[in-house]
Amino acid sequence: MRNYNLGFISDENIYNHVRETVTRYSASIDLKEFNKNIIDPIKLTFDAKVYGRSMEEVVASECIRQMDKSNNNHIGYFHQNLFRYAGNGWTVPPEGFDVVNEERHIFVEMKNKHNTMNSAASAKTYMKMQHKIVRDSHATCMLVEAIATRSQNKTWIVTVDGEQFNNEHIRRVSMDKFYEIVFGDSQAFAKLCRALPMILDDVIEGMSREDNQNTVFTELAAISPDIMKSLYLLAFKTYDGFDNF
Repeated sequence: MRNYNLGFISDENIYNHVRETVTRYSASIDLKEFNKNIIDPIKLTFDAKVYGRSMEEVVASECIRQMDKSNNNHIGYFHQNLFRYAGNGWTVPPEGFDVVNEERHIFVEMKNKHNTMNSAASAKTYMKMQHKIVRDSHATCMLVEAIATRSQNKTWIVTVDGEQFNNEHIRRVSMDKFYEIVFGDSQAFAKLCRALPMILDDVIEGMSREDNQNTVFTELAAISPDIMKSLYLLAFKTYDGFDNF
């Protein structure tokens, strides 16, 4: 382990936190996982024909897409759970708000990207925060976005059923500004981003990870040597006419 010199978190803690995230990161997929939500062979056929790709290439891309979707959740874990190491009253509760400081009456919902919530989800989150500030007159609630449209700490304005709501105690905050609130260092998030490639190199070098396992093609071939046929049989095996597809 090298010296990362972040200042707001120890080398050991950031190394262990990155390591925990890496161990969660999905690198393997089998046919059961691939077809968990029932794969759409018609869409894959369109993808192959329209984009001039082989069915094997399309399936490989779909495998990566599915693993990537899972990995996005693990990046959320990385952002949220780093604050377990912040001290000074900061906690990551098992339920309720994502990050809390009861001493400072700060309650946080955390999102990876600014566009991950639709209007219904935004309204639900805003109402949760409204309920909190009604019960605690000293509370400040924050929607913290790792990737916001810009660096910001501003009143969150939400429109519900055509009516606009805003309260200065309900904030929309970018990750850099939240790090400044937590650690008292306006450069803290930038320091972490600069150090992250080196930390990941150290973590991965020190881990004994199995090679990426993708058994999807092997399992599809067991259904039929024709990948396209296998995909259709996987989705439509109980449909009329597919017993001799």
